[in-house]
Amino acid sequence: MSSTQTSAWRGLLLRRAIQVLALLLIIGSVCFLMVRALPGDMAMRIAASRYGYDFVGSAAASAVAQELQLQRPLWQAWLEWLGQLLRLDLGQSLVSGEAVWHEMAHHLAASLDLAVTTLILAMLIGLPLGVAAAVRPGGVADRIALLFAVVLRATPAFLLGILLMLLLAVHWGMLPAAHDDQGGTLWLPALTLALGLAAGLARISRSAVREALASPACEFARSKGLSDFQALLRHALPLAALPVLAYLGVHLVLLVEGTVVVESLFAWPGVGHALVHAVFARDVPVIQGAALSMGLLFILFNLLLDALMLAIDPRQRKPGASDA
Repeated sequence: MSSTQTSAWRGLLLRRAIQVLALLLIIGSVCFLMVRALPGDMAMRIAASRYGYDFVGSAAASAVAQELQLQRPLWQAWLEWLGQLLRLDLGQSLVSGEAVWHEMAHHLAASLDLAVTTLILAMLIGLPLGVAAAVRPGGVADRIALLFAVVLRATPAFLLGILLMLLLAVHWGMLPAAHDDQGGTLWLPALTLALGLAAGLARISRSAVREALASPACEFARSKGLSDFQALLRHALPLAALPVLAYLGVHLVLLVEGTVVVESLFAWPGVGHALVHAVFARDVPVIQGAALSMGLLFILFNLLLDALMLAIDPRQRKPGASDA
């Protein structure tokens, strides 16, 4: 590996490391302040999550408030949390008492399974449809891709999930809507997230392939005697890969946001599902851990996409090239 390539990789990793540090501080602090600002008795919510709403009274809430020192000034509690963060300690759950790192490891693994499956499904659906639409503009595939993009991009994730649940699980019985021993529960939430992402991929890949087919490289390839199909495979698709990867990098945030709704809808035990339950329970350390895990997941996927773009695009390895 040349010194220029080494410098490009080092710059990429340094920028992502700075993003992680900023993420830890900003998201953690915002979650801490927002939860403390919510209306209602925080001690009562935590006690109810521990013992159940039917067994909680003022005495139990007072005991929880004293145990967790909830009456301390806000700045003092924040400084204590900041000290724990500097030691890479996210603390313990206020409800279960379990270490947040241990809880998040389980939820993060489930969210990774969902995110990777979603990306694979989205690419399997969106990319072939976009290429087919680009090869024959105005044809059947192009019209289907346009309709696909308009309808699915305008449909909220929770509504699409309910429709798929009713159609595929209730009426057709093709997929389970709840947990099963064969692991089939993953497919419905993954398909719900993948369809919206695939719709955007179909449109951006259509535009990228059309532009690549009209490029001088493809024109020169055809002038050398290559067929349209050979020019598409050898020249157009590699050129179109860059804008497609850039699109994925920008829209991965929609995937991370969608996991909160979709995981809750399908009771998938991921980070988004844990975040919703922690908000209801006012479990501040788990809320911070879940939010940080989702942010780190987003940065991880962006790092992988940036690495792919750096590997296939030599222009980004030139001195002075900046990371988007």
